[in-house]
This record gives sequence, structure tokens and C-alpha cells, in this order.
Amino acid sequence: MPPTLSVQNLSIEYAARRGKVRAIRNVSFDVARGDALALIGESGSGKTTLGLGVVQLLPSTAKITQGNALYHRDNKTIDALTLKGKALREFRWKECAMVFQSALNSLNPVLRIADQFGDTARAHNYLQGRALKERAEHLLTLVRLDPERVWKSFPHELSGGMRQRVLIALGLLLEPQLLILDEPTTALDILTQRNIMDVLKELRGKLDFSLIFISHDLSLAAELADRVATVYAGKIVEFADVTTTFKTPAHPYTIGLINAVPTLQGAKEDLTSIPGSPPDLIELPSGCKFHPRCPRADARCKRDEPELEEIASGHRVACWNWRTT
Repeated sequence: MPPTLSVQNLSIEYAARRGKVRAIRNVSFDVARGDALALIGESGSGKTTLGLGVVQLLPSTAKITQGNALYHRDNKTIDALTLKGKALREFRWKECAMVFQSALNSLNPVLRIADQFGDTARAHNYLQGRALKERAEHLLTLVRLDPERVWKSFPHELSGGMRQRVLIALGLLLEPQLLILDEPTTALDILTQRNIMDVLKELRGKLDFSLIFISHDLSLAAELADRVATVYAGKIVEFADVTTTFKTPAHPYTIGLINAVPTLQGAKEDLTSIPGSPPDLIELPSGCKFHPRCPRADARCKRDEPELEEIASGHRVACWNWRTT
């Protein structure tokens, strides 16, 4: 089976006074049917830009300079980056939905939840009336909400975790094949995070949709993902299944991210941070973009930028010195 989404050689730039911000640089990856891919990395690495690029929701200052996003369904293939007008509008919700970081900002504060479901359904000539309410109640139940309470509520009458689950239900209203989640648990308490993770795992099992999960929280990625892509300076530097990523990472950046996360058994003294800061995306360093912060960097790293290389089945790394222990 072809992948649900195949992103090929995607590059995105932002126009700024100082020059071009190279937010995404020649990125390629596949998301298989029913697969969950986590994009991890520090803030500013390009993860959200990558998600917004796929659904063409980038701000006016951004430009896709090259690449394709091939979407497959029912023996048909379309390039999501070439869609315009009605075709793009249908793709954004019927085929690929995106749940944004701030639930309160994503929901219209002056409309009840029922009206927000109704607006979405009308915009796509979907169910109306009793049929829509039954569909919405089914989805709200799946995300562990009380439909009778939530259906007539305004967003401000719901907690943060409830609003986030409403957005997930709304994203699944038109039965999309691909769901993109951008930091869905940010600013939520740990118990609510746990609840949302359980909901997402349960929904994937029942509805069999593909998932792109954007986060800098490695514990969430370890919990939800089948495969993990580590993003640094607008480029994927490591790509592997979730077990390989967390048990035997090969890229120094991935290793640094994992070592900076506290564990239940580890002592506080065991934590190590990555030195320095992410690079300026307008004036990128030469060679490997991670070399100013990398303990393994040598002259070749400063001179030449490595591309992703397959070091084991399904495990690709962009590092000259990945063999160094």
C-alpha cells in the first residue's frame, strides 16, 4: 500500500528584514496508513511550519520554494501543495485535519460547540440536523466528553482539556485519513495530558487514521508514536521507529534531547543539557548545522553537511560521526 502522505524535498522560507528564514530545508518523509509519526525537536526547529505547509496554512510571509506533498486515498494521488480554491478547502478537513496548539484560540468564543460543528459541516456539505448531532455526539463520546453538557456550551465554559478534546472531535468530524496535532497537550496538567493521550490511542485503534504528532515533549512522543523524526534547523537529522529512537539513538542531537529529560529512576545530577542555542535560520553555520553544539564535531562536520544515511533497516541518520560512542 502506498503511504497516506509522502512529503518529498520540501523547502519553506519566511521573508524577513534581515533576509530569508530557511525554516524547512529539503525535508522528505512518509506517513503510512494508520501510522503515527512524531516530529520532535526544540522550539524554532521548524516542526509547526512543516505541519502548516502540508495544509497550506502558512502566513503570507512564508513561501514553499520546492517540494511535493503526495496524498494517497482510494487509488488516487494528489499533490496537496498544488491544490487551490474548492479542492484545497475540501482537502483541509475531509482528507487532512489539523488540531492547533491553543484550543481557546482555535474555537470561536461567541459560538456554542453545536454551532461550531454545524458551521464546519455546512462548509463541506456534510450532515445536517439530527444526523449531524448524532455524529457529533458519537465523536464527543469517543473523546470521553458528556455530549449533553458540551453540545450547548460556549468554549469558555469548558476546561482546557475539554476544549482540546472538542477540537480533536471536530477534526475527526468529516472522517479525515490524516490528523496533524500541533502540541496538543501544551499548558495542560499532567493528568489531563494522560487523558488526551489515552483518547488518541483509543481513537486510532477504532478509526484507523494516520497521525502526525508535533511536540518537544519526548515522553508524549514515546507514548503515541510508531516512528520518530528528529528535526533540527529545519531538517530531519534522524528517522527511526520509536523503540530505536529511545533505546539506541545515533545522532548526537537526539541523544542530547533524551539525556535532558528526567527519568523516574535517575538522579537530578544525571541530567545533561545541550550546550548553546539553536542556530540563526537566516545565517546558518557551515557544514552540519549542529556542529557548534556537538561533542563529536570535527573538521569534516564544520565543512560538509551530511544527508540522511540508512544505518540499519528503517533507521536513517544525518551525521558523519554516528559510529562514535
